[in-house]
Amino acid sequence: MEKTDVLVVGGSAAGIIAALTGKSSYPDKSFLLLRQEKQVMVPCGIPYIFGSLDSSDKNVIPDAVLKNAGVDIKIGEADSLDIPNKVCHVSDGSEIGFEKLVLAVGSTPTVPKWLKGAELKNVFTIPKSKEYIDGILDALKDVKKIITIGGGFIGVEMSDEINKRGKDVTIVEILPHILGLVFDDEIAISVEDLLKSRGVKVVSGVGVKEILGDGKVNGVLLSNGEKLEADAVILSMGYRPNVSIAEKAGMKLNELGFIDVDRYMRTENKDIFAAGDCAAKRDFVVGKPTGVMLASIACAEARTAGMNLYKLSSVKSFSGTIAIFATALGDLAFGAAGLTENQAAKEGLDIITGAFTGVDSHPGTLPSAHKQTIKLIAAQESGVILGGEVIGGPSTGELINLIGFAIQNRMTVNSMLTAQVGTHPLLTGSPIFYPLIKAAEAVCCGLKHS
Repeated sequence: MEKTDVLVVGGSAAGIIAALTGKSSYPDKSFLLLRQEKQVMVPCGIPYIFGSLDSSDKNVIPDAVLKNAGVDIKIGEADSLDIPNKVCHVSDGSEIGFEKLVLAVGSTPTVPKWLKGAELKNVFTIPKSKEYIDGILDALKDVKKIITIGGGFIGVEMSDEINKRGKDVTIVEILPHILGLVFDDEIAISVEDLLKSRGVKVVSGVGVKEILGDGKVNGVLLSNGEKLEADAVILSMGYRPNVSIAEKAGMKLNELGFIDVDRYMRTENKDIFAAGDCAAKRDFVVGKPTGVMLASIACAEARTAGMNLYKLSSVKSFSGTIAIFATALGDLAFGAAGLTENQAAKEGLDIITGAFTGVDSHPGTLPSAHKQTIKLIAAQESGVILGGEVIGGPSTGELINLIGFAIQNRMTVNSMLTAQVGTHPLLTGSPIFYPLIKAAEAVCCGLKHS
């Protein structure tokens, strides 16, 4: 039987970071990463394989990053766990003994049981499998009309990328607007309008009743009775956590079906950790269980697990999930962090919002300038920042991360007013009209008069 001090099961973002952080924190321990995939893809880069990258080979995480750190790799599928004896049974019949275990087994695309026709040829999901993705790429070469069911980030990004290849692409979204779970209406509508202007059709506010076809897909029947023709259908209807191995081992799941963990990412067994899409999450602001799955969250959880494998640190715990999203269509980007105004209202929080529109360089007449709009959501009583949304240029991604830092550190809009920032004409807005600080000022004006 093969033995290791730490066994990490799962080879995507959480597995890689748990192994790297763990080895860095405990260099004298042996680490083995067990994964199914021969090659691991960059999770967030998958939509861009269908347009900008042109090949899955350009979206691969090299194994050297693990091997150079002293982490061993084994290709195989974990079949079951013998927790009392600390043994992992692999599907090829081999066994791996361990002292500590990190489950980073990820998630699987959701295919609703009620959706008739999902088994038809040319109906695809978007898993993190290079071989499967290569199969989709090959199949889409000869099709003209493609329907994407689901207007979340992956559905939107994939549709936009496929549209670049001259395909006829339609997104069907049951909510009133695409990305409606992430952005407030005014920003979701902006994204939707931009996507339409780029040639992607959007059918929103209506669901899919059935995928039509005889052996091979030829259309989609909507809940309103309308039929749309299709040569291929992409299901982008969310993901569910991979927890079968934990269930079989008798491990505790939370009410949403994720592996239950504490703030150190430990399960009920102090020698078994879970991180990433399979692990339970609680919202940072309201403390409720949440099903948000992001590679960035997976990495934060995995670092927490890796640092605490053998010795807990009270300052290295996970404080809760802050959903931080960003995407771009052409040179216009959109980002969101924390609670939206709609989410805060649903939770019954007493909030105030403020927004400011400026530019991301100064003067605004520079050829590289982009209009930049920032919206902040804060608690009425304290002014603590609860969320934010951004529309702007390439700096949007880092700016929304900055708002995420502010939320995590419970920063107030008053303290943001006196925040010191570095500026440069080509890189940021003017210090006189710095959009983030001006948005905080807008909130503060409302607080003063409330």
